[in-house]
Amino acid sequence: MKPPAFPQDETTRVASLHDLNILDTAAEERFDRLTRLARKMFSVPIAVVSLVDTNRQWFKSCMGLDATETGRDISFCGHAILQDEILVIPDALEDARFNDNPLVTGEPNIRFYAGCPLRVANGAKIGTLCIIDREPREFGDDDKALLRDLAQMAELELTAAQQATTDELTAISNRRGFQTLSKYALDICRRQNQNTWLMMIDLDRFKAINDTFGHAEGDFVLVTFAQIMGSVFRKSDVIGRLGGDEFAVLLTNTESGQVDVVLDRLAQAVAEHNATSTRGYDILYSVGTTPVQHGRLGSVTELLTEADSRMYVEKKRRHAVQDVDLTSRQIAGHEKVRAVRALPR
Repeated sequence: MKPPAFPQDETTRVASLHDLNILDTAAEERFDRLTRLARKMFSVPIAVVSLVDTNRQWFKSCMGLDATETGRDISFCGHAILQDEILVIPDALEDARFNDNPLVTGEPNIRFYAGCPLRVANGAKIGTLCIIDREPREFGDDDKALLRDLAQMAELELTAAQQATTDELTAISNRRGFQTLSKYALDICRRQNQNTWLMMIDLDRFKAINDTFGHAEGDFVLVTFAQIMGSVFRKSDVIGRLGGDEFAVLLTNTESGQVDVVLDRLAQAVAEHNATSTRGYDILYSVGTTPVQHGRLGSVTELLTEADSRMYVEKKRRHAVQDVDLTSRQIAGHEKVRAVRALPR
């Protein structure tokens, strides 16, 4: 057996897959419809929409199998995403890459496989639409064209899934996407006993910017702040815009002392932006953080509520400081408000 190699764009590919916020989500009719159709059109016992994660392949839709995932090292789809065209294995027992694969020598006794890579907008191949038979068979050009058409339909559904969980303005997760991806990340952190923190961030005096400079300028602030967050937080952290001027971050595998370091980095990045900005205002924000106690883990919504309460305590304190600071600077003839570092509590 030959385990599949890793594509050259593996880091981008996995990040693109995780950005879909689709891993470990419930079955959906729009994907099940495609696998049912594929199984019927090709008269095969098994059809799968398979997404290739870092160390596993996970089945978003699977007709004819009870499994929901297998290891990537034994996956056929891990090989399929290494090429642009459909991977066809007429008889796995005659192929040195697969003849002693446990999926061939045991259940589900794969003999024939055809998998069409599924691409997302940036071109990354994140999985396949594949069909499987327990008997050898040939697969002609017409068959390939039909499988490719079905795969394109699956790609459209993946794009729709991405749009449904992505904030159109800032291009980061929206509330739905943040909650979905956070649940996935929390499950992983709980299994690996990793410390996790949830952070709520609210932009201060955002309404004043909209009222004074217009809503287009307000959109600029939201996009800029999202970009700053993207530069500060890790790829393993979950960031999202919950709505309006509210943002949230789930810090994965993070100790309590590291939270202050992250907050300092965020404060420095915002201060650097404000120092070079000539737009007539500073970006200001308040933060509330809460540790995630896995032993009493509630829903993501409950955790957001707790962090939100802490953020508003900080916001009230900051408003008082900013009011005094604004008055003193106006007296001194300055136009900008000093950016005050956001504390976790």
